[in-house]
Amino acid sequence: MNQRDILQEILSSQIDNLATTLQPNTIANYRQTLRLFLRYLRTFHSQVNKPSQLRRDPHILGFLRILHQQQPPLKNGSRCMYLIKLRRLLNELAERCNCPALQGLVSRDDLPPKDVYLPKPLSLEDDNLLDRYLRAQNDLVANALLLLRATGIRIGECRNLTTDCLYSVGPDQWTLKIPLGKLHTERWLPLDNDTRAIITRLLALRPTSQPAKNAGLLLLTTKGCWLRYDTMRRTLAHAALQAGCGTHVTPHRLRHSYATEMIRAGVSLPAVMHLLGHKSIRMTLCYVQVTPNDLHQQYHQARRNIASKYPLAKLPVARTVQNTGNSGMAALRNSLAAAQHLLTHFRLQLSDPAARNKLARLANRLVKISAELANF
Repeated sequence: MNQRDILQEILSSQIDNLATTLQPNTIANYRQTLRLFLRYLRTFHSQVNKPSQLRRDPHILGFLRILHQQQPPLKNGSRCMYLIKLRRLLNELAERCNCPALQGLVSRDDLPPKDVYLPKPLSLEDDNLLDRYLRAQNDLVANALLLLRATGIRIGECRNLTTDCLYSVGPDQWTLKIPLGKLHTERWLPLDNDTRAIITRLLALRPTSQPAKNAGLLLLTTKGCWLRYDTMRRTLAHAALQAGCGTHVTPHRLRHSYATEMIRAGVSLPAVMHLLGHKSIRMTLCYVQVTPNDLHQQYHQARRNIASKYPLAKLPVARTVQNTGNSGMAALRNSLAAAQHLLTHFRLQLSDPAARNKLARLANRLVKISAELANF
């Protein structure tokens, strides 16, 4: 074994140790990071043959430049992932081999800022055009795409659906069992009758004979094969073009459209988070588009809800005022206080600033009158 293989063997053993606790996809990212780093060292620093020879300058700083100059360019998220993985490998190797020089070779300041992803739902017009076109096709891929739009599930979750994914939980109440997905969680998704009809059509489109390994899957082609990612993506792009959509449509944009539609329909943000299978509200916010029109509608609806929940105070029932003593004066002051309270509540519901100011002046006069009556 040459010196180069020794370096690779040491770093690979670090990854093997991590494999006992991390997910397979995460370990695959570690191995990809190691391949990129070793390829960089072989190309530009072939004299480095053991971990103790690694230095921040030029080895790590050079690797940072290589990642930045990749063609096609890497997203900030990908660069950040590679650097975080490399940092952990080197830091743990420093502790394991008692080599302090490896500690801190990759610092937090080396990590690029996170990419900012904006919600990309389809416009209402494009959404309707695409829906009508897909319903007219009524084939396997078209119904699978309709199911993506109707449920907001990920394309991988849709491909993993089984034939027994539909459950009845009550009269005309149905739920969809989403299998383990991207975040390694499963969930139950409420369905309406239209979405249930889509699943029924998918069941009817399944071939009569299937290979044993695919027998339980919902999305099977006429040859009994598992429906492919690229087939769904290409079909969706072609359907959007044929339907006359003004933008390029991807399967994940259907998920954005579902999330935005739920918010506009009045579903709370925490509920949308659970519908999408997210672990935090911050993830959900990247899917929900809020326009100025949405703000105006929800604000005025909230004001109406407040008005109905907290009705205006009513004036007390008029009582006979005594001609002598202080009881009549007390009743008068109570009536003035009730009138002032009524004016204040009514003023807060007005949108015209001039009218609100006028009622504020009237309420102030009542305060002054009450103060004068207190001297009697």
